[in-house]
Amino acid sequence: MDDDMSSIDDLFDEFDSEVQRKKETSGGETPADAAAPPRPPAPETEPASETAQDAPATETEYMGQAGLQVTGQARLEAAFGSGEGDESASAQVAQGAPSATGGTIFHQIYRPWRGELNPRWMRNWAILRHHIYGLFSKGHRPYPLMTKLVIFGVFISSLADLGFMALGSITGAEEIERMFGISRGNLYGHVLAFWFRNACSYPIVTALIIGGIISEDRQHGTSALYFSRPINRRDYAMMKFLSVGIILGVIIIFSLCMYYLGGILVNGEGWSYLIDTSGMFLAALAAAFLLVFTYTSIGLALSSVSQGKFFPAVAFLGIILGTKLVAFLISTLFDRSAIYLISPYDNLAHVGQWMIGVNHTYDHPAVWSLVMLLVMNAISLYVLSARVSSLEVTRE
Repeated sequence: MDDDMSSIDDLFDEFDSEVQRKKETSGGETPADAAAPPRPPAPETEPASETAQDAPATETEYMGQAGLQVTGQARLEAAFGSGEGDESASAQVAQGAPSATGGTIFHQIYRPWRGELNPRWMRNWAILRHHIYGLFSKGHRPYPLMTKLVIFGVFISSLADLGFMALGSITGAEEIERMFGISRGNLYGHVLAFWFRNACSYPIVTALIIGGIISEDRQHGTSALYFSRPINRRDYAMMKFLSVGIILGVIIIFSLCMYYLGGILVNGEGWSYLIDTSGMFLAALAAAFLLVFTYTSIGLALSSVSQGKFFPAVAFLGIILGTKLVAFLISTLFDRSAIYLISPYDNLAHVGQWMIGVNHTYDHPAVWSLVMLLVMNAISLYVLSARVSSLEVTRE
């Protein structure tokens, strides 16, 4: 009886046979087959050309088939993108130097001069001639053509008195000789007359000269060329002052001397006439020096606080002509002559009237005007020295 009963091993054998039969009939995979290690695939029997034709074009590089074109596109797409929309992408790069709108970094290295230096007067002369020779020579300060024409026109107009005097002497017209001859009034008018000389000629010439004489050094960094060499700031300010003063002096002082000496020669006057008129000529000459000094100091002070040409020129005209107009209006309304103390021109005119000996047109004492002139010049020179002392050896 025990031999007829099936054992546990027989049951498992029957179960394995049933599973094998179902696998053969259905072709399915059993869990046991899934858990078993995968068998290596059978080698392909198809030709290589047919496999390459069925493969995508982007995979040809990896397949390494002979005779196929390798573009590198698949490898680039694998590294940087999928190839869909990435072709139109663009990168933001830095702008070039010509189109950049930001600041510019300057790399400046100053090396000391180890050789022999020129004497001090030669270095100062180089600054002086740079500004003066520029009016009639190239290679120096480039004055605009209009500035040169205005200076030349004002100089010729300053000699108009001498021309009319010569015309009266040639034609024998006593009215012309009397009107333009040497006298206290004509000497005063040649230097300090408001119309036309101090209303247009002298202030405009001064404004054109002082417009950029110091302000351009601050703007363009020319001070680096001056102070990186053995030029001290006192000599720098002095040569700038002399440059403006010499140009104004040629127009005002030199034309005054030409007028006086030309009048003596044209009229054929002797030593007695020279002795009689030399006093008022020296007084007019002193007033001319005071006019040149005052205009120069005010103009350079305005140029030293600016970095362009426009502000110093307009500010100078505003100070000379604006204060004159304001003082005239207030004096007319309130009948107070002391308001003219705010005007540099009226102070010069009052002191000039007192020095030359012509009739005064102001009610307040001339000493007040002289004190105000000294104060104005002192303030202007202080501003000039302070600003020159703050000039850097770099572009500001």
